[in-house]
Amino acid sequence: MTSTSKFWGRQSDQSDSDSDSEDEPVITDEEMTSIKKIKNKYEIESDDEESSDDEKRVVKSGKAKRFEEMCATVDKINKAKNINDWVSLQDSFDKMNKQLEKVMRVARSGKVPTLYIRALVLLEEYVGEALANKDAKKKMSSTNAKALNSMKQKLKKNNKEYEDLIQKYKENPTEEELSEEEEFETNSEIEVPKDAGYGEKEEKEDGWERKSSKRSKLALDKQQFMSDPRQVTWDTVNKKFKEVVAARGRKGTRWFELVEQLIFLAKVAKTPAQKLEIFLSIVSAQFDAGLHGHMPTHVWKKSVQNMLVILDILVQYPNIRVVDKEEIDDNGSQHGSDYNGTIRVSGNLGGFVERMDDEFFKSLQSLDPHTTEYIERLRDEPMLFVLAQNVQEYLEQVGDFKAAAKVALRQVELLHYKPQEVYNAMRKLAEQTESGDNGEVTEVHDATSTFPVTPELVPRGPAFLESSRALMDILVSFIYKYGDDRTKARAMLCDIYQHALLDDFSTARNLLLMSHLQDSIHHMDISSKILFNRAMAQLGLCAFRNGLIIEGHSCLSELYSGGKVKELLGQGVSRSRYHEKTPEQGSLERPYHMHINLELLEAVHLICAMLLEVPNMAAANTDTKRRVISKTFRWLLEKQTFIGPPETVRDNVIAATRALFKGDFQKAFDVINSLHVWKLLRNRENVLEMLNANIKEAALRTYLFTYYPSYKSLSIEQVTNMFELSEAKTHSIVSKMIMNEELHARLDQATRCIVFHNIDRTRLVNIFKLVERLSVLCENNEKLTELRIGGRVLNLPSGRPVGYQTLQSH
Repeated sequence: MTSTSKFWGRQSDQSDSDSDSEDEPVITDEEMTSIKKIKNKYEIESDDEESSDDEKRVVKSGKAKRFEEMCATVDKINKAKNINDWVSLQDSFDKMNKQLEKVMRVARSGKVPTLYIRALVLLEEYVGEALANKDAKKKMSSTNAKALNSMKQKLKKNNKEYEDLIQKYKENPTEEELSEEEEFETNSEIEVPKDAGYGEKEEKEDGWERKSSKRSKLALDKQQFMSDPRQVTWDTVNKKFKEVVAARGRKGTRWFELVEQLIFLAKVAKTPAQKLEIFLSIVSAQFDAGLHGHMPTHVWKKSVQNMLVILDILVQYPNIRVVDKEEIDDNGSQHGSDYNGTIRVSGNLGGFVERMDDEFFKSLQSLDPHTTEYIERLRDEPMLFVLAQNVQEYLEQVGDFKAAAKVALRQVELLHYKPQEVYNAMRKLAEQTESGDNGEVTEVHDATSTFPVTPELVPRGPAFLESSRALMDILVSFIYKYGDDRTKARAMLCDIYQHALLDDFSTARNLLLMSHLQDSIHHMDISSKILFNRAMAQLGLCAFRNGLIIEGHSCLSELYSGGKVKELLGQGVSRSRYHEKTPEQGSLERPYHMHINLELLEAVHLICAMLLEVPNMAAANTDTKRRVISKTFRWLLEKQTFIGPPETVRDNVIAATRALFKGDFQKAFDVINSLHVWKLLRNRENVLEMLNANIKEAALRTYLFTYYPSYKSLSIEQVTNMFELSEAKTHSIVSKMIMNEELHARLDQATRCIVFHNIDRTRLVNIFKLVERLSVLCENNEKLTELRIGGRVLNLPSGRPVGYQTLQSH
């Protein structure tokens, strides 16, 4: 007896239906509705019975069963990742490693399944995204966070054994997975289940639903395209291209699946313009890999190679133009290589270069600077230079000088903080790797292919001049000519930074004063303010190295006035109990190799303040008009209550200050010389020699300010021997003090002595001095009051007390 569903679902033979058609009763709509309800009811109830009758029993091999178990484990890993459950994900990872041994033992081939390699690649991405999202990591429970860190270590140790297979999978993941699917389908008569992680698509056939994976459909498309390349038309490729681009950004669509399909479409593109259009979409889709952190290194390298292929196409076909804000013809890419008219393709090459630079910057921010991974990542910097130089050259050729200036600025920002020694090392590295392969080329050309082939036309190695200063001059001159205001300002700051780095203080100072950036920097963005602070810090270090103590202190004093040097220089966040680093501060932080050593900077600032403030404090005992030069330094002196052995940079400078107050210049120099930061300077001996001379000069000035009331005259020879200075240097210091009216004395050339003019003020004169200051204060208050209410207040006479001049003359 047939089931009810068969009765309602199928009709009898055609002959029976023809013979009985005349005797069929007329059925109304209401009766038909009730019949359908009964039909549906019996269909559902008899579903199991029917399936048990129709389905055939499949005997699966042990290899298929083991593979299905591994697929189920991979599916559990995906689910655990979606709910951020790293404890379950770690357990599933351990289980998958045990299942790998069983699969390889049953297969007896010794080949690691591609499904396992794919799972390792996905786990790398999952761990990278989780570690990059620091806010989510902070919200994790201690158990989950511990499982994440443990997973990172396990994965790193486990993947070392499969490095070659992982790299091979990353190069061509589609073919690897399809070959494995075909192998398991032919050998074990099973389909790759949805546990493998691919999306599914439902297709209806004769009222039944059949599920097929995107991978199988992609393989079908490839077979369809490559079966006869002559049948591939521009319309076919363009239709598929628009479908793939439209799928970007949809839920469930992964960026690497889009990139794989776009790479294949680029191989079968019919015209150069269509190929260029697809490559621009490939680069844009690859940027999606860095939405939750930064682009993986291998994806970044492939993006650079794709950009170079784009430039090859543009150089080979000059009539094709990449435009950003102009209207383009949707069918413009249909024209072939023999078309002489202008073809416009939508894109922004300058924007792509800036995004590549940003991704490189973010990848360095996320890496531990004390590991080899950071060093290996820095070796990719010449690749970025190659791309920027080629794009700038192309933009200059097409006349887009404004965009070319922005690309030139990116080169300046990569170059300005490098001393000549580092620049030489980078140039040597670029020469060594120029002949090798820095990345993986995306397209593979076939000699028998009917599709357009693009040769390598743009250089794959950077053009570095022998001197970094010469290259900087060329780039900044171009920016000053064609750049906008922000681009010019940032180029000027980078130029000032490198002039200071090369100890050219006068040029750096003149550029700063000429540009008036110190007046307009408050209206610029935070990144430019950080660049300005870095330039001022480097300018202060340059002034110190050249022996210009006053200039060095004036450059660094504002940085240290607020106590947030790390934030101002973009080198992290100062330790605070109540504040944590925000994501914005993290994004503005400079990579470690760009940092200015904070200990060296603090030592230079405090030493400059010491050399200026110690004589100033000594002079304040006799001259009350003296102003405070460094409030920060004064605060540090007053703060230190207990005097112990110096440990930090501050302790050493304070200890040297106390010795300098006593006139012990040798002890002060020995304490300063014991700092370990001097090994960071190139000309260490010259700097220490300059510092020793300045300490002796400060000791002499302090001695004269402190003890000159006790002397009527002082021999220059005695002072010279006391402070181990030359007679000419002593004469110069004393003459300058007399000329600036800091010292009331004269030099007697006959006796070679300093003759002091003692001014003994009576108590009455000091009182009148105080009265004079009070009268000046009253006058200022009266002027402020007049500005507010108008007119003189109480008609009080202004001026100094009568008789003051007479008393002062006596």
